[in-house]
Amino acid sequence: MASETLPQPSAVKAALRASALARRDALEIDDRLEWDPDIAERTLALPLWNADGPVSAYWPMRSEADPRPILEELHRRGLPLCLPAIVAGRMIFRRWAPYEPIVPGGFGTLVPSPQQPEIAPRILIVPLAAFDRRGYRIGYGRGYYDRALAELGPTVSIGIAYAAQEIEAVPDQPHDRRLDWIVTERETIRCG
Repeated sequence: MASETLPQPSAVKAALRASALARRDALEIDDRLEWDPDIAERTLALPLWNADGPVSAYWPMRSEADPRPILEELHRRGLPLCLPAIVAGRMIFRRWAPYEPIVPGGFGTLVPSPQQPEIAPRILIVPLAAFDRRGYRIGYGRGYYDRALAELGPTVSIGIAYAAQEIEAVPDQPHDRRLDWIVTERETIRCG
């Protein structure tokens, strides 16, 4: 009897990523626009925002859940904000506030100007392609967030997504970092 070769976790993740992104991209824009305020409201209700920050999120691309309403409210509350940028193959975080200029940053996203100072966030709002209830996520496959979370040390990480992005189990590996919270338009999931 010939032995079967099990697929490598990276191949499984790649297939799950492609399926999840296709599912997310297929969501109607009108539905996503309706759900984004629900995600923002649930995220802002988390018991985290008495901290000093800084808080990082991302500039949305494609069909990602939009964190900008969350950032605008946190800015109004006086929390310092930052956005990620990839520099020399590493994710860094630069200071940013709503309505400040942003520039193309690669991968189809926008980032703060290189003149903005680098700061270390204490709370990160992260994008994802898929997630499971244990707090594992599938991103875009380059590992930037996992490495950044490891380098930053103690932080709180929040994945925001649409409920349709949930899968039964993300094939996690030792380098994968679990999220502390996942927020969708339907519910808030405490993972950590």
